[in-house]
Amino acid sequence: MSSFFEKVHHLVRQVPPGKVTSYGAVARMLEHPHAARTVGWALHSLPSAREGDERGGVPWWRVLNSKGCISLAGEHGAGLQRELLEAEGVEVSERGCVDLMRFGWEGLLWYEIEELMKEE
Repeated sequence: MSSFFEKVHHLVRQVPPGKVTSYGAVARMLEHPHAARTVGWALHSLPSAREGDERGGVPWWRVLNSKGCISLAGEHGAGLQRELLEAEGVEVSERGCVDLMRFGWEGLLWYEIEELMKEE
């Protein structure tokens, strides 16, 4: 696995349906704790998708900001992300936030990530 973007995509594929994580949590799991914004860029770089489609098999909608809120803008951004989360049973508040205690993904342990990154 060569690029940081590819590592982000590979790790985000592990977030189970009905769970969410944050850009910062993904960055920390990849041992780049200050790269939350780069995680966002990695997900933004995915090919455009039709409504309900995963972009390259990456469930991008399961990644939120550090407060557990949707922070996307644009034509389909926040509305589509809300719809996809709710379709998986994740409750999203009127403000676009998710209860991380209830729906947050614990992530993977360092050795699980190490093994995951060996896969192509």
